[in-house]
Amino acid sequence: MPELCLVCWVLLLGLAQACPEACDCGEKYGFQIADCAYRDLEAVPPGFPANVTTLSLSANRLPALPEGAFREAPLLQSLWLAHNQIRVVAAGALAPLGHLKSLDLSHNLISDFAWADLHALHALQLLKMDSNELDFIPRDAFRSLGALRSLQLNHNRLHTLAEGTFAPLAALSHLQINDNPFDCTCGILWFKAWALATAVSIPERDNIACSSPHVLKGTPLGRLPPLPCSAPSVQLSYQPSQDGAELRPGFVLALHCDVDGQPAPQLRWHIQTPRGSVEIASPNVDADGRVLPSALAADGQPRFQAFANGSLLIPDFGKPEEGIYSCLATNELGSAESSVNVALATPGEGGEDALGRRFNGKAVEGKGCYTVDNEVQPSGPEDNVVIIYLSRAGTPEAAVVKAGGPEQRLPGLLWLAQSLLLLFLTCTCF
Repeated sequence: MPELCLVCWVLLLGLAQACPEACDCGEKYGFQIADCAYRDLEAVPPGFPANVTTLSLSANRLPALPEGAFREAPLLQSLWLAHNQIRVVAAGALAPLGHLKSLDLSHNLISDFAWADLHALHALQLLKMDSNELDFIPRDAFRSLGALRSLQLNHNRLHTLAEGTFAPLAALSHLQINDNPFDCTCGILWFKAWALATAVSIPERDNIACSSPHVLKGTPLGRLPPLPCSAPSVQLSYQPSQDGAELRPGFVLALHCDVDGQPAPQLRWHIQTPRGSVEIASPNVDADGRVLPSALAADGQPRFQAFANGSLLIPDFGKPEEGIYSCLATNELGSAESSVNVALATPGEGGEDALGRRFNGKAVEGKGCYTVDNEVQPSGPEDNVVIIYLSRAGTPEAAVVKAGGPEQRLPGLLWLAQSLLLLFLTCTCF
């Protein structure tokens, strides 16, 4: 047994004395230090002592930090990597360093950074990422850095910041973020308000300035004039062409999403049907009314047609098109959504009774309900159901559909006839 213990101590001593050939290792002020700066290194060398707490790799020629680059040094508290040529920090390069308190990645070329690795660095107090090529920071990048005191992001390529980016940094006392090419649009106004109200020290405030738009170029963020901004709002509606109109099988369902907000929101549709989910992020019908290839189903026929004015048409509505139709609008200030649930039934299937039960159920709850015959404006999928009833066959004729926006004439696609009864019912509760 004594011999075994001696072997263990020898092995431990050997680990403590290990050091890469290109580096100098030793103890100073109670810290185990590995100095590998100014060695023209092009990769992180192997062979560090397991108990090293401070590692300097500054002023080398490292092009990247791969996964597991510091696996041999799990007790690191300080890591200095400034003045290299690092472009990429891969996922898993920094995550194992749960004891890290100081990290210097400044004066590199970093554009691709594994932000999720920061979630494991709960002890981090200093983070220097200035003088890089960063153009984006995820909203939750700093969510686990409650101990961080100093953050340096100056001299990067940041155009905007997600609202609440710095909210998790409860201990933050120093922030450098000057000399970034900020787009001074509505999405940056929260940062102006936060910077004016925070107790965090923010030096060189006049150099936190607008790069665009041109009329505001050079304007310090703190002196940015009021901008006409508003979060998105949406109103999803549909208009039967006339009460009690009868249509032949394969009729058209028309929805319209009326969107408001500044800057102009981006509109997309989310459709959930028995066939699965469909996302439409941009118009698939051009300004001349021609259907783009992206709107065509496998049989070459258009299934969903999205227009630039916010209208959505289903040219051949049937059971496979039943489901929830959602209109979503997003701009720099937020998002809004409105949905409607569309069902198809034939007389005698009990659809009318089912809708009646919905009315009666809401009445029991003490909520008022009403029907709108000509125009329906739902606010959500739960209390808004469109039930379409089918009747007999008939002869088609050309149709013009108005869906809450500019008139859309659909030659050769949309036909009205006196054959199917189109009945729109909704229950709006208050």
